[in-house]
Amino acid sequence: MFVLGKIDEILAWDKELVHQRDLRFVDLGRYLCEVRAGQYWRLEKMKSFDDFLEKRFPGSRRKAYYLMAVHENLTRIPEQQLREIGWTKATELAKVARKEGERHLTGRETEAWELFNFKLYKNQLGAIEQALETAGLMF
Repeated sequence: MFVLGKIDEILAWDKELVHQRDLRFVDLGRYLCEVRAGQYWRLEKMKSFDDFLEKRFPGSRRKAYYLMAVHENLTRIPEQQLREIGWTKATELAKVARKEGERHLTGRETEAWELFNFKLYKNQLGAIEQALETAGLMF
């Protein structure tokens, strides 16, 4: 029973840690953009922003760039709503916002399009709908 209790304790701790990290992804993206814009990475004697990311995100700088894209492309969506949908869904919304901002939408079937699939929980539906509506107003 002791060992089983320890396993449950560790899993609960890990779940809380992941939850806290997911809640702070909005802040992390904003701070990463600030570091890049202000070249704060030079304070650590780094040669480039990519070197800074390599040190902070070993093995995958991609997530850092995704978080920055959320911050840069979903500026009209309140941070609380972004936190509710999570970083992976916010990343997909940022991709759509970035692509849609580059061209005028005609609604014709000849226009380029992509299909995105991701898991969605019922309690996230309201935040997703409002985020899409807000993103639509941007254009």
